[in-house]
Amino acid sequence: MSELVARVFVTPKTGILDPQGKAVQQSLQTLGFAEVRDVRVGRFIVLRVEAATAAMAEERVRAMCDRLLANGLIEDFQVQVDADGH
Repeated sequence: MSELVARVFVTPKTGILDPQGKAVQQSLQTLGFAEVRDVRVGRFIVLRVEAATAAMAEERVRAMCDRLLANGLIEDFQVQVDADGH
């Protein structure tokens, strides 16, 4: 077993209202960043997990996302696992 670092990116699903993202978009445009067309605000979660392989760690982290870390009805998630923590 080795310690692996898993990064989870959770974002609202396409088509789901994101009021926080809309507020950030409007604020950026007010500050002169007119090129911003859409903002989605989500969460970034870092986990250190013990697993025999990166594939096994990813499988377990995906299960964590399905059960707790992401709401599958309104959120999507991506998982990235690194052996060296970078």
